[in-house]
Amino acid sequence: MKEVFDFLNALKSNNNRDWFMNHKPDYEQAHETMISFAESLIIEMNKHDQIKPTTGKKSLFRIYRDVRFSKDKTPYKTSWNGRLARDTDKLRGGYYYHLEPGNTFIAGGFWGPNAQDLLHIRKQIQQDSAPLRNVLKEKKFRDYFGKLEGEVVKTAPKGFSKDDPDIDLLKHKSFVLTHYFIDEEAYQKDFVKKISAGFQNMRPFLNYMSEILTTDLNGIPLV
Repeated sequence: MKEVFDFLNALKSNNNRDWFMNHKPDYEQAHETMISFAESLIIEMNKHDQIKPTTGKKSLFRIYRDVRFSKDKTPYKTSWNGRLARDTDKLRGGYYYHLEPGNTFIAGGFWGPNAQDLLHIRKQIQQDSAPLRNVLKEKKFRDYFGKLEGEVVKTAPKGFSKDDPDIDLLKHKSFVLTHYFIDEEAYQKDFVKKISAGFQNMRPFLNYMSEILTTDLNGIPLV
């Protein structure tokens, strides 16, 4: 993985099309390494979860930036990123990894759920927040992820009171967990297993969210 980081460092200092085209073989080698990495990660993940997409190449984001609506016109990302989703309608949530020198991390959860799902999550939390709080306060969970992250509203969501005892949770518009790695960890041969284990640490949270998103307020499965 170190050669991938070396390429990203060089790209960061030379983020232009001419340099990239002159170093296309370096990019292609780094890309192949990342495809292999993603394939291995999917294999590891499927040992303890049901994952899609089924190929590493499909899980990777492109390195080319969409600059149409951005003030930053540099054409290439200086990181490698990928996303995995849980398969079947009953397993909700997603996994994301970001490999970048000095800023490597994994994240997971629910980025910007649609309005219907978000309202359903909030109603479930308002009815009984104890299961979620139990997940979030578990020591191993806190030691690994810290606190629940994600965009929040400033005061209270429409239809909810700012004095609600669970307003700290109800304010969330996204529900995200993050864990960072130092570069030396990424260089190790077992880094794929470390990421897989990190994603597995998210499972109590993802399983709780999957349950409340697939049942009504009485716990009856939604059709």
